[in-house]
Amino acid sequence: MGLFHWTEKPASTLSDGGVIAPDERLPWPQTGMMGIQHLIAMFGATVLAPILMGFDPNVAILMSGIGTLIFFLITGGKVPSYLGSSFAFIGVVIAASGYSGQGPNTHIGVALGGIIACGVVYFLIGAIVQAIGTGWIERFMPPVVTGAVVAVIGLNLAGVPIKNMAPTDFDKWMQAITFVSVALVAVFTRGMVQRLLILMGLIVASIIYAVLANGLGLGQPLDLSGIANAAWFGMPQFSAPVFQGNAMLLIAPVAIILVAENLGHIKAVTAMTGRNLDPYMGRAFMGDGIATVIAGSAGGTGVTTYAENIGVMAATKIYSTAVFVVAGLMAIVLGFSPKFGALIQAIPLAVMGGVSIVVFGLIAVAGAKIWVDNKVDFSDNRNLLVAAITLILGTGDYTLKFGDFALGGIGTATFGAILLWALLGHQKKA
Repeated sequence: MGLFHWTEKPASTLSDGGVIAPDERLPWPQTGMMGIQHLIAMFGATVLAPILMGFDPNVAILMSGIGTLIFFLITGGKVPSYLGSSFAFIGVVIAASGYSGQGPNTHIGVALGGIIACGVVYFLIGAIVQAIGTGWIERFMPPVVTGAVVAVIGLNLAGVPIKNMAPTDFDKWMQAITFVSVALVAVFTRGMVQRLLILMGLIVASIIYAVLANGLGLGQPLDLSGIANAAWFGMPQFSAPVFQGNAMLLIAPVAIILVAENLGHIKAVTAMTGRNLDPYMGRAFMGDGIATVIAGSAGGTGVTTYAENIGVMAATKIYSTAVFVVAGLMAIVLGFSPKFGALIQAIPLAVMGGVSIVVFGLIAVAGAKIWVDNKVDFSDNRNLLVAAITLILGTGDYTLKFGDFALGGIGTATFGAILLWALLGHQKKA
C-alpha cells in the first residue's frame, strides 16, 4: 500500500474477543470479506438516495467508492469511514431541479452545480477547522439546532412519496405493504439481516409486488427485460454540472448538515476506538468536501460519512481502514456494471415510495434522537422556540424570495435555526 501500512493481526484475534485498530488489519481474505460487509451495509441507502433524486445509481455508487478512497488519502488512512450518498441533499435537489419523483432527473445539471458549491463550502469549513479547531462549530450549532435541522430534512420530504409515488390505489397499498415489511425485518430479525432492514424490506416487498401485479394482474407488471438486456460492464451515464445562482444558494447550506453529521460520526468512532481523532477532523471535512465536488462534477450525489458503517464497526470491533479501501474499490467495480443499474431501475415506484416513507421518517427521528442523546432541555424557552419554529418552517416549506431567488423550507429552517440561536442563545434565563 505504499505509504500506508497496516500491522497484520491473525484471524484468531476476533475469536479471542480482540479489537482491530485503524492501523491494523486481518489477513487479506478476511479483510476482503469485511469490505463486502461494509459495502452491503451502505448499499441500500447509497443506492436509494440517487433514485429519489433521479440520479444514475451507477454513477452514485462509483462516486461513493472514489470518494471513500479520497477520504482515506486526505486523512492519511487514520479515520475509518465510508462515504455514501447523503440524504441531506434530497430535499434541496428536488426543490432546485423540480424533480417529479419518476425516471431520470431532466434538470440534473443545476442540482450538480449546487452540489459542487456545497462541496466547496464544506472544504472551506474543513480548512478553518484544521486551523483553529471545532469549538466555533459547536457554539453556532448546539444540539438543539442540529437536531431540529436534521428532523426538518425528513419532514420536508414527507409529501414526495405520498403525493408523487403512488398514482393508483394499488400503489398506495403496496407502499403500506413495503413499510410494514421493513418494520417487520427491523423488529423480528437479528444480525446482518436486521442491519440491512431497508434492503431486505425492499426485496420482500418487490416479491409481493410481482406476485400481485404479474401473477394476479392487480397492478402495473414488474418488467425485468432491462436487466436481461443490460451488459455486465460498461460506462455509467455521466452528467455535467450547470452553475445557476438560485440552485447553488439553495443547496450549498447542506454543508452545515454534513459538518454536523461528520462531527458526530468521528466523535463516535473516537469513543469506540479509544483513539483521539479530533486532530483529523478538519482533514475529514476537507476530504468529504473534495469527494462531494468530484461527485457533483460527474453526475453523482453529494457524499457523507455513513452511520451504517459505523454500526458495523461497533458490532465487529474491526476499525481497520484497510477494510474501507477494499469496500471503495468494490464500489468502483459495481459502478461500471449497467446490469447493476438496470436491476435498481426495475424496482417498482410504489415499493420505492414505501421505502422512502421509512427513510424520511428515520431522518426525522434521527433529529429527535440528537435532542435525546444530548439531553436538550425544552423547559428552557430558548431551546423550545428554536426547535418549534424550525420544525414548522421546514415542514410547511416556508419560502422567502429575494428578487428572483427563492429560499425554500429546508434553507429557511437551517438558516432560521442558526440565526434564532444566535439571537436568543445569549439571553439569560428569567
